[in-house]
Amino acid sequence: MAERRLPSLSSLRTLGRVLLVVLLLCGGAAWWTWHGAFGIEALQDMLRHHPAAPVLFLLVHILASLLFFPRSILAMVAGLVFGTWWGGVLAAAGSVIGASTGFLIARYVSDGFVPAGMTVRWGDTLRRIEQGGWKAIAMLRLIPVLPHSGVNYALGLTRVRLGAYAFGSLVGQLPMTVAFVQFGAAGDHAMAGKPDWVVPTVVGAALLVAATALPKVGPKLWGKCGLGRS
Repeated sequence: MAERRLPSLSSLRTLGRVLLVVLLLCGGAAWWTWHGAFGIEALQDMLRHHPAAPVLFLLVHILASLLFFPRSILAMVAGLVFGTWWGGVLAAAGSVIGASTGFLIARYVSDGFVPAGMTVRWGDTLRRIEQGGWKAIAMLRLIPVLPHSGVNYALGLTRVRLGAYAFGSLVGQLPMTVAFVQFGAAGDHAMAGKPDWVVPTVVGAALLVAATALPKVGPKLWGKCGLGRS
């Protein structure tokens, strides 16, 4: 009687990668179908009535990072529900964990190698990002037009180290994250009739301006990060 051959380890890895991509595609389709149900009010109501709200918020943030959900909305919800301090901590932690999750998924699916076509077209840029380390990642995170989830997946195809990626993401995302947390906290204070809504509004506006202006400071910062033209 012939022995049945067990699937090889490489076959199982390939199957795992395919299933992961399918799950992400299904999740993306579900998001585009029901994204209207995940607005600020719905998320705020869900978190306020959950006994493990901080843990739930982090889980939601990870899913949002994988499915191209705006980080700004989650940061505002964090400010509304948890306030300026804990809201900032949770929003910053969620953004880094979510970014790292997308990064690792892309690296697992691609097996850590950049496709040949991408190497030919973007090889020089990719090398500068890899050599720039966490500073290069931080500068990329400060560019507002780059989608959070797209950057996570794209950089997962490079050879950037996870530690440098996570730290650079934290530094680069922090100004914008804290700004929207402040806006959320200001909205909560204003709706409650508290007079201290002005301070978080001013702080949030200042951080938003700073986060927008930092990528435009000049070529010196880019050169220090290894991204300047050679």
